[in-house]
Amino acid sequence: MTAASLVIVGAGPRGTGLLERLAANIPSLYGDRPLDIHLVDPHPPGGGRIWSQEQSPLLWMNSMAEDVTMFTDETVEQEGPVLPGPTLAEWSGADGRAFASRRAQGRYLSWVYARSVAALPPGVAVHEHRDTAVRVSGPPGGRQQVWLAGRPAPLPADLVVLAQGHLESELPTDQRELSDFAARNGLVHLPPAFTADSDLGVLRPGEPVLVRGFGLAFVDLMVLLTEGRGGSYTTGADGRLTYRPSGREPVLHVGSRRGVPYRSKIGYGLTGEPPPVPRFFGPQQVDELLARRGDLDFRRDVRPLIDKELGFAHYHRLFTAHRARTRMNWPDFEEKYAAADPGSAVLQALVGAAVPDPADRLDLDALDRPLAGVRYRDGEALQEGLRGHIAADLARRHDPAHSPDLAVFLALLSVYGQLVRIGDRGPWWHGFFSSLASGPPGPRLRQLLALSRAGVVRFLGAGTTVTADARRGVFRASSASVPGESVEARALVEARLPEPTVAHTRDALLRALYADGAAATPAGLLAVSPDDGRILDRSGRPHPRRFALGPHTDARAGGAFARPRTNAPAFRQNDATARALLAFLRDRTAPLAGHFAKGATR
Repeated sequence: MTAASLVIVGAGPRGTGLLERLAANIPSLYGDRPLDIHLVDPHPPGGGRIWSQEQSPLLWMNSMAEDVTMFTDETVEQEGPVLPGPTLAEWSGADGRAFASRRAQGRYLSWVYARSVAALPPGVAVHEHRDTAVRVSGPPGGRQQVWLAGRPAPLPADLVVLAQGHLESELPTDQRELSDFAARNGLVHLPPAFTADSDLGVLRPGEPVLVRGFGLAFVDLMVLLTEGRGGSYTTGADGRLTYRPSGREPVLHVGSRRGVPYRSKIGYGLTGEPPPVPRFFGPQQVDELLARRGDLDFRRDVRPLIDKELGFAHYHRLFTAHRARTRMNWPDFEEKYAAADPGSAVLQALVGAAVPDPADRLDLDALDRPLAGVRYRDGEALQEGLRGHIAADLARRHDPAHSPDLAVFLALLSVYGQLVRIGDRGPWWHGFFSSLASGPPGPRLRQLLALSRAGVVRFLGAGTTVTADARRGVFRASSASVPGESVEARALVEARLPEPTVAHTRDALLRALYADGAAATPAGLLAVSPDDGRILDRSGRPHPRRFALGPHTDARAGGAFARPRTNAPAFRQNDATARALLAFLRDRTAPLAGHFAKGATR
């Protein structure tokens, strides 16, 4: 029997996760039939580009080692079998509550890849191609051709899966204008990129640098320009950090729309009953939303359900774990809460009567935009105010007395899992989720406070804007937090990942697919079927032989790996796609190419 051919473009964490699900499902769906799996990626399989062993050992993950796994468990809603595997902490022997280095995660991912390959039956061969895929051709009803850069002949494929992960993108108009301005005036403009790949050597010691973005890319930038340049921290008797500069650091002036860093990772574990979610935003509600088809507005139809779900998780935890801070029994509150419309005056009155301390009430708008409407008299007052905000956040996120925060975090994960079915959610949701649920480790925020006290980092505030000052030939930043003040600099860093838009991506393969008729959402994401990841055309028809998984699609999940026992969307998608691939290959009738020896590399 000749072998079917499957090409997976991208051998990083997402491609590795798909390979693990293929290995799990082949025995029951595909049997001992021969199969060639071609993995195309210029970077080593497993870790790929992002989790490279070449990056600085100073860079950490933003999840604790016990909260990182590549393996499914009984909570994952999937048809395929569970093949248990260790978390990063279990595999490495590290402290589960520690934040592992990126390099350590890369080694774990490489091991998962090797284990997944070894789990494949003898008739399945894996071929690694350290190349870049630039184009896919072929009719919907026939075999596909995957063209590699610099190769005269394509890889033949019965099916193709795109799992490239985070990709570079062309600059939007406003950033392109700033980049052109920098080139004309001898300035530095570092566009959105994975920070470890950026040329930070152009940022000179002692000089001011404007930084737009206060998320995880900024944290990496902060680390590489301080400890990465020889600075160090000492801890005083009171536990407070002091930064000892090397003299090689620039001065970072950082701002963003929110004006504050992402919330600290929560520093304690869950005790007692977890929040019983989904409750107000689950499969039934998503089914009802999807039935509306074109008449679906996120802010009008989806956001209120999310707010009610998060509120339910918050108050369930407050009433069950901190009863002394409430004035109503839980069953009565739950009944009234369920009957009240999201955001209604009735709901607000219920919470006001049952939760006497305003600090115990969930205010999602305040969490989302904590500096909205706040004005400081000058820049120094802003520095003090932001240090107070960060210190308060650190204290709260490490105090179990505020365990409703952990319940909201778990509900956010549940909501994310449901939203995958809806597709393109617009820009608000991902930013809101990231700011609350995907923040930095607490130690990083303590370092940020020390750097602020040392004058190495200065805060710009909320609503930060950067303009080109043609008269002085510099960049100028200002914010709504300190009206009338501005900061000028000869360097600007865009501290965030590029937007994953198929129309403007620098990935030649995705760009060609879009030009050939693949559909994109209003936000520019590649449109795929929520059932199995098949790529949709502009008429909404799924391509029978082309699939896509990852952040460039409208079914993007929170990440390729996940916390254990959270029914992770990426794991569900990987299993569904793996089973769709195997069912198609099992039932195909077209003539096939020859078979190579297992483990061969071309």
